[in-house]
Amino acid sequence: MLRIASVLLLAIGIPAFGEEGFEPLFDGSTLDGWVLLGQHGDGYVPKDGKLICPRGSGGNLLSSAEYADFVLRFEFKLESGSNNGLCIRCPIAWRNLAYDGNELQIIDNSAERYKDIKPWQKHGSLYHVAPAKTGALRPVGEWNSQEVTVHGSRVRVVLNGTEILNFDTATVKDRGLLARHPGLQRKSGHVGFLGHNEPVEFRNIRIKRL
Repeated sequence: MLRIASVLLLAIGIPAFGEEGFEPLFDGSTLDGWVLLGQHGDGYVPKDGKLICPRGSGGNLLSSAEYADFVLRFEFKLESGSNNGLCIRCPIAWRNLAYDGNELQIIDNSAERYKDIKPWQKHGSLYHVAPAKTGALRPVGEWNSQEVTVHGSRVRVVLNGTEILNFDTATVKDRGLLARHPGLQRKSGHVGFLGHNEPVEFRNIRIKRL
């Protein structure tokens, strides 16, 4: 019976059992617990249990709470050309958090417009620092499941059950890169989404402190 219940929960987009210690970041209907800076268009819209960044909209949507070491789980669905970012250990600010914080790419790798992007711009990559492996994204229009673990200086990304990034930021020694990315030195900060005027949907956003 427990197995059947878990399958049914997953089928309707509700996390299954076995997630002790996780707490929801998104309540499914409001932006309570979030701060939106630099809003474009509609920003982010809560609807039917989903957090939607509509086309032509975005901004920096950051958690009110700060996190140091954590595991973050969420689901997302892309459209053709979708482009967003997952911010980790970021300051609450309206500026380029890919540098002042840390940005993990959320992007449709298959889009024609992105055919010439750099490896570190592909989905799951630590922007401008470390490229993620490709091939684990589901086709556009299907839901993806992602887990991000941040522990000390290590960042690990698992997409649909496949590890696509496992990178220790302490291995970055290039002085120029470190000067451009002060966010790599941050020990804690806010998590959130960095919208770039392209549509993305999120749901089941939950986090566990380590």
